[in-house]
Amino acid sequence: MRTRLFLSAMLATTALLLGACQTADAQEAIDSATPAPTSSFAQGVCGACHAVEAPSHSPNPQAPTFVDIANRPGISEESLADWLKDAHNYPDVMDVDLGETDAEELAAYMLTLRSPDYVRLPD
Repeated sequence: MRTRLFLSAMLATTALLLGACQTADAQEAIDSATPAPTSSFAQGVCGACHAVEAPSHSPNPQAPTFVDIANRPGISEESLADWLKDAHNYPDVMDVDLGETDAEELAAYMLTLRSPDYVRLPD
């Protein structure tokens, strides 16, 4: 009986360990097929005015695209997150109040849109 219980436990452990094994390529395929939660968050919070993905124009012509913001000279993740955390920076029409974590994740997402080949889209 003890041997049978031990073997069952070993079999279950082995099955769990093998299930956790997958190649990096398989994980990358899963990751690339799943949209980033921050992209969805950005679209929900900012997408009514800003283009949050590249390449596109902002729905509000006065609102810069996230790509344009990300490619501004001298901008860093820290400076962008600090700016996003301070709602006093926003125009009055923006009724957004981001917490520290949301601002930091949004800044990190925005900077993924940075490109060495950046060219601003014509209006």
